[in-house]
Amino acid sequence: MTDLIEVRVSNLVGAPLDWAVARAEGFEADPVCRTTVWRTRTDPISISIRGATEGFGYRPSSHWDHGGLLLDKHKGTAQHIPGLPEDTCYAGGPAGARVWCYGPTALVAFCRGLVHYKLGDTIQVPKELMP
Repeated sequence: MTDLIEVRVSNLVGAPLDWAVARAEGFEADPVCRTTVWRTRTDPISISIRGATEGFGYRPSSHWDHGGLLLDKHKGTAQHIPGLPEDTCYAGGPAGARVWCYGPTALVAFCRGLVHYKLGDTIQVPKELMP
């Protein structure tokens, strides 16, 4: 079993952010390998977040086919804010969120905003996913 560590949502990027988005979307963690998540235990399709670090799998924070669908589903938005540093030049989140989050890309900002809105400003993620 993988150890979990607490991380601020504003610091998430890559596979840990993708894992957090999956959790925010209702996916459950496999009790044996916590880097694998699924919609329901009877759902034959599981999503390995570990694959995101190798360029495949569920990648809503970097793949528009995944993140774009979430943006539409949650009536979210992201916008570029000129003059901010590159690592925080986008702000985004789902409709109804009182706080938007920042990020280096539109998808990262939206995904951080979605996780913050649904799960709070800190989340526990598998330690092995952290850089």
